[in-house]
Amino acid sequence: MESVISIKHLNHYFGKGQLRKQVLFDINLEIKPGEIVLMTGPSGSGKTTLLTLVGGLRSAQEGSLRVLGQELCGASSKTLVWERRNNGYIFQSHNLHESLTALQNVKMGLEVHKSISVKEMTERSVHILELVGLGDHLHYYPEQLSVGQKQRVAIARALVSQPKILLADEPTAALDSKTGRDVVDLMQKLAKEQHCTILLVTHDNRILDIADRIVYMEDGKLTNTPLITN
Repeated sequence: MESVISIKHLNHYFGKGQLRKQVLFDINLEIKPGEIVLMTGPSGSGKTTLLTLVGGLRSAQEGSLRVLGQELCGASSKTLVWERRNNGYIFQSHNLHESLTALQNVKMGLEVHKSISVKEMTERSVHILELVGLGDHLHYYPEQLSVGQKQRVAIARALVSQPKILLADEPTAALDSKTGRDVVDLMQKLAKEQHCTILLVTHDNRILDIADRIVYMEDGKLTNTPLITN
């Protein structure tokens, strides 16, 4: 089975000239279709940087990074835009537009797909909001929603386009224990129904049980077991 995400000998740097600093070192990772992989490790270890590279939010520099069969190392802006359209994103901060309702925020996840009619956008957005338990909150603005409800809207927005890959960066960090569990259970359920692959960055030990596999990042290096330092 071909990997959805295939990373080989990936290096990444921030800055230029004398300020250039390596932040990722020889990253190797294969993720299969439908797999749920959690990435843990200390703050500042490179987890979010790797997630943004996989998502096409910044360009990969050295090595090989193939997502859905497309090489992203040295990729053009057009290719990166294509990549972003094939992913769903959920962030620690829900990143909802405060001036838009829950329904309008979710519809934004479909507006980059020009082949979908406005009527279908609305129908799909309503349906996914019903699935996340917010069918009676369609016209609520973010300020009228709880933190957990906002994160549910973010999940709906990420999954409404039925992406092949869901990327999540600390999606439970701002949530209490019960709400956090509800959110990841919902994410897992919907992703499995849509045959979606998940790569999730987290510090939350309470949700590690949803993973098919856990990888660890420390000092820009990835391993399948926690790094032990003296």
